[in-house]
Amino acid sequence: MVGKVYVRRLLESLPGIGKVRAAQLLDELEISESRRVQGLGPRQKERLLELFAPAA
Repeated sequence: MVGKVYVRRLLESLPGIGKVRAAQLLDELEISESRRVQGLGPRQKERLLELFAPAA
């Protein structure tokens, strides 16, 4: 189910991330606004997860 969600919508649903910050993150990660979660490449997934990994 999550795979069909747009990455932008997923980012916007996180606390502290609005429309502007989500757009900035997509630009930094070189992810298209129209990309869905299931369509991310392996490097895109890795970089996205690194951004939100819990601090150890």
